[in-house]
Amino acid sequence: MKKILLFALCLVVSFTQAQNFDHIEFSNMIYAKGVNSVQLLPTGHLTGFPIIKLNSDEKLRLSFDDIETDSHYLKYTFIHCTHDWKPDGMNQIEYLDGFMEDEITESSYSLNTITSYVHYTLDFPSDMMRITRSGNYLLFVYDDTQDNPILTRRFMVIEPMQASIDASVHKASDVSLMYEYQEVDFVANTGGWSVRNPSQYLHATILQNGRWDKAISGLRYRSGKPGEYSFDYDDNSNIFAGGSEFRFFDIKSLKYNGGRVISSGLERGDNHAYIVEDQARPFGPYVSGTTACGGRYFKTEDYQGENREEYVNTHFTLRSDYDLGGGKIYVFGELTDWRILPEAEMKFSSALGAWETELFLKQGYYNYQYVFVADEGKNKEKTINETYIEGSHWETGNQYFILLYLQDESGAYDRLIGFKGIKVE
Repeated sequence: MKKILLFALCLVVSFTQAQNFDHIEFSNMIYAKGVNSVQLLPTGHLTGFPIIKLNSDEKLRLSFDDIETDSHYLKYTFIHCTHDWKPDGMNQIEYLDGFMEDEITESSYSLNTITSYVHYTLDFPSDMMRITRSGNYLLFVYDDTQDNPILTRRFMVIEPMQASIDASVHKASDVSLMYEYQEVDFVANTGGWSVRNPSQYLHATILQNGRWDKAISGLRYRSGKPGEYSFDYDDNSNIFAGGSEFRFFDIKSLKYNGGRVISSGLERGDNHAYIVEDQARPFGPYVSGTTACGGRYFKTEDYQGENREEYVNTHFTLRSDYDLGGGKIYVFGELTDWRILPEAEMKFSSALGAWETELFLKQGYYNYQYVFVADEGKNKEKTINETYIEGSHWETGNQYFILLYLQDESGAYDRLIGFKGIKVE
């Protein structure tokens, strides 16, 4: 027994002495070739926001497929972050109880699929590695050692005693932007939390849909009184382009054509699906619709049982009556991990007179949109423009998430004390 305890102690000491995460991004990233269909959701849900309550029974489930190899020895750990997703320098023993890393042991093989894959799942936190502080966390998955990163995912842990947030989304206060932009105003009641210096220690983040790249972070309260703080601005600090309702397609079946699929099935030994040709709509009127705010979920209606979903070469076509030069066009949404991916770039076909690309996607239901990234000379930061092709409307049914942070007075870390989700109806 003494030898086991000594080994565990040595493991903790060696692990905490070697905390160097310079080789990974503190964002949602995939590093290993062949890793697909990554999701991090509340356990038992098809969609959702990756947040759990501290010291509760709530868990998150990570799932992903590997279509390249089944020889991984997968491990994971958690890294505590600041409110704006930078490493805060805390030692892991300050926010983890138990081991500092653990193994991913749940895996299963696809069944009778054309593309074979290994499906991995991880439910956390576990009794082996408990989280002891609230805030932002990065889940880091690697193959045997941290020098071989597989993926990283952001998630949040919120305090059991929470601030209440009363929020609204409406037209931008700026009359020049009011028909294209949405403004997110809210009032935070901190309740039992003592905020001694709110101008320094209290700050908020607003997230539109799943896009961390356009999140507004570090917002300070504009007015208020002790215990009640207003984040109601009139200087455009809290506005977002409304965009348009996301486009969608349904490839849950390859035996019949789902929504907005014109053809699907087996071609030359591989699965293919062709999405209805899209039209650029930068100046079109607002068109209502019910979508999943850029999200997706995986499912097959062709067979029953686990791991029966096929992978499908999914073809996109975009036509435009407007000049789309001066940059590159990409398919974008949760289907691309909310990132600009080389394989999602649309290429112009002179034969078709339209742009086209294809993505390798797991069967399911998908939202997507087309975004524009201007040439580097005009756009050094490579800003993603979702309105250039899709247009923008204040009525669009976006989902917003508000996160309220209280910095520990010692400056050690940012607590997460408030959370609110609100959808434009």
